Amino acid sequence: MSHPDIPRVDAREKVRGATQYTADHALPGLAHGMLAVATIGRGRLLSLDTDAARRVPGVRLVLTHLDTVGLQSAGFLLGGGYGFQSLQPLLGAAIAYRGQPIALVVADTLEAAREAAALVRATYEQGAISVTLDAPGAEILAQADSPLPKPAFADRVAGDADGALSTAATRVDATFQGPPQHQNPMELLATVAEWSRGELTIRESTQNAEALRHGLAKVFGLAPDRIRVLSPTAGGGFGQRNSLQAHTALVALAARELGRPVKLVVPRAQIFNNASFRPASRHTVRLGADASGRMVAAVHEIDHQTSRHDLFPLSYADLTARLYGIANFRGRERLVRNDIQTPGFARAPFEHIAACAFETAVDELAYALGRDPVAFRVANDAATDPLTGRPFSSRHVVACLERGAERFGWERRTQAPGSMRLADGTLVGWGVALGAYKAATAPAIAMLRVTDAGEIFVSVGGHEMGQGIRTAIASTVAVDLGVPAEAVNILVGNTGSVPQHLTAGSWGAATALPAVHQAALNMLRELGRLAGDGPAHRTFQQILRDAGRSHVDVEARHHAPGQPDAIFDRVAQGLPAAAGPAYPDFVSMSFCAQFVEVRIEPRTRRIRVPRVVSVVDCGRVVSPRTARSQVLGGVVWGIGAALREVSEVDPRYGGFVNADLAEYVIPVNADIGTIEAEFIDEPDPLINSMGVKGLGEVVMVGVAPAIVNAIHHATGRRLRHLPVRVEDVL
Repeated sequence: MSHPDIPRVDAREKVRGATQYTADHALPGLAHGMLAVATIGRGRLLSLDTDAARRVPGVRLVLTHLDTVGLQSAGFLLGGGYGFQSLQPLLGAAIAYRGQPIALVVADTLEAAREAAALVRATYEQGAISVTLDAPGAEILAQADSPLPKPAFADRVAGDADGALSTAATRVDATFQGPPQHQNPMELLATVAEWSRGELTIRESTQNAEALRHGLAKVFGLAPDRIRVLSPTAGGGFGQRNSLQAHTALVALAARELGRPVKLVVPRAQIFNNASFRPASRHTVRLGADASGRMVAAVHEIDHQTSRHDLFPLSYADLTARLYGIANFRGRERLVRNDIQTPGFARAPFEHIAACAFETAVDELAYALGRDPVAFRVANDAATDPLTGRPFSSRHVVACLERGAERFGWERRTQAPGSMRLADGTLVGWGVALGAYKAATAPAIAMLRVTDAGEIFVSVGGHEMGQGIRTAIASTVAVDLGVPAEAVNILVGNTGSVPQHLTAGSWGAATALPAVHQAALNMLRELGRLAGDGPAHRTFQQILRDAGRSHVDVEARHHAPGQPDAIFDRVAQGLPAAAGPAYPDFVSMSFCAQFVEVRIEPRTRRIRVPRVVSVVDCGRVVSPRTARSQVLGGVVWGIGAALREVSEVDPRYGGFVNADLAEYVIPVNADIGTIEAEFIDEPDPLINSMGVKGLGEVVMVGVAPAIVNAIHHATGRRLRHLPVRVEDVL
């Protein structure tokens, strides 16, 4: 059944300013916190002077590592724990990275807390630091030789890539540099903590309420049922909010010590230096093709940053091995340990930069063979998954390329670099690239209630971060039950209802919607049972009233193909339990084709992107309006990642030096031209009952390499780093 293009169900509240984000909560007796942070890149605290801070009028508490006896780390999310890193600040005197919190000041006012935090003075024993991939002291560890679980993080090998490369008729060898970048969602990280009768309530915008609940339970030695996390909405997530933050337990501790609620809104500069980010990476891609133009071999070798205290695993080659039907593939990944906070997931965390490295090399190979870049990609499409040999659940890559080429007007493109210009001498370049992302699924429980007053309540595992999950849920219930979408009340991000699995990795819709859909079908069956042989065409309200019932509750559970029912035990513990792209019988991925035009001004060489056409294969489109919004957001971020964004590192002292939105350059309206979005909109027949695959991540993949390829088409220059700057095309 097709889904209507309903408006966002939370749009009115947002534009009226009625939506409450974490920092909007002003509880009675609320105190305000501010962090003092380390100013060295590595070492140890020798002394901490908080006297001046404590003398500031209104200061009620200064927490240091001397005040955290009995607390423990919640552990690293990807190591069986709950935090964005295993290092919990204030549990000791060691300093692992610049910006690590060394004290939390709490005062009656925000102004007093900020003033006092600036007065905390520390002396240190400093150690040598290493904060870039090639800096002295960086430790390199082959992921295949690491303690990370196998085969998930082993090398990716199919056939004999090195042997096939050695005999290939045409070869390309390129090394591509990816910079560190920060997500920078509009809403700052913030927490409001409140204790009552030994129970803790946390209000925090997050993608993973259960990780907060269970992580805090571990930190404080509490039963998880004594903690409740409320996260009804977030002002963006993009991976930054996928786990317990470094500050959250400190705010909870301060609230317990003071016996009053405490709020901390982390300044953006501190977020840059004390939250997850996209790590720097380096990619070497070697491709080989036979005389007919068929790609026969690919090698993709990657180094990327991790912290000294955690191994943040890589999965770049999972994507590049599956972009094309290349029979011989080898992917090798290495971790480079630096003195930084543990990096993490940023939208399309591995896929964005992996595709940039790989797709620019594919474009170079197409030119070496004298082939049109679109036709070359179509000719090298995959029939089955190259890594496992399993069929794809659905794969409409050729349709994406062909529809995109038609909509973009690709037939008017001339092949030679520099051959397309405007009358004023502006260079014009047209580029294309593929994108892909795993179609992952996590377990979800949905509860549905219908009342005799005509109200409908849905509670399901999921988090609303602006991507529109509420709207997709409302649309699903509206279609299944034949009710208006505005009649559906949705509860997500609340640990007091059903387990709240991490919402990330484009599995939000594919996780929540099948469970909601099944709950709706269960409700129809239950209402049919209650209706019995009574008069036909009664409303739900009439059926309930005739049966003497005020309401009916039903539940549904859904998990990924091949997962056992016991997987819900893991969800109940707040641990990630997503599956994909490889399932027992198939491999499932979302795909897209990105077509980009760039224009390079003849004198200043400023690079503009006047138009983008993005065609996406994400299975069934349940919410057309929010789906299009996802495409626009992903493309804008791709433009920023290609031409603007880089987190500048200070190699002498550590930390990021452009830690605000004035110096961390992102696109503005004037940088964005026309973005056209089109969907294949073919339900995936295998992944779930609704045929829904992920969308939010894949739409960023391929944008940056399409821009880099368009710049080559305009200038003849092969650029192998991001971001591309004016000096690269002078």
